[in-house]
Amino acid sequence: MSQQDEEFSVTITNAEERLWEGMAQSVSSKNSAGKFDILPRHANFVTMIKNEPIVVKASRKEDQIFTYKTAVLTVKDNKVEIYSDI
Repeated sequence: MSQQDEEFSVTITNAEERLWEGMAQSVSSKNSAGKFDILPRHANFVTMIKNEPIVVKASRKEDQIFTYKTAVLTVKDNKVEIYSDI
């Protein structure tokens, strides 16, 4: 399995700008149903996250932790997009 199969792109934006972008091995957080993890090749997924840490296990870097009052996280085609402060 290649490294490309073990990671996916993550983009975090708000209405004004791109806040963070990079490759990740996983994204973890908590929604109204409980804790969840996004891994490579995850099924399509959409959720709302409110005041919970979003932990991005970034490839070849320290974990990145983001918390927003409200965010929407989407997964499609091995890409995670997080829209913050909506």
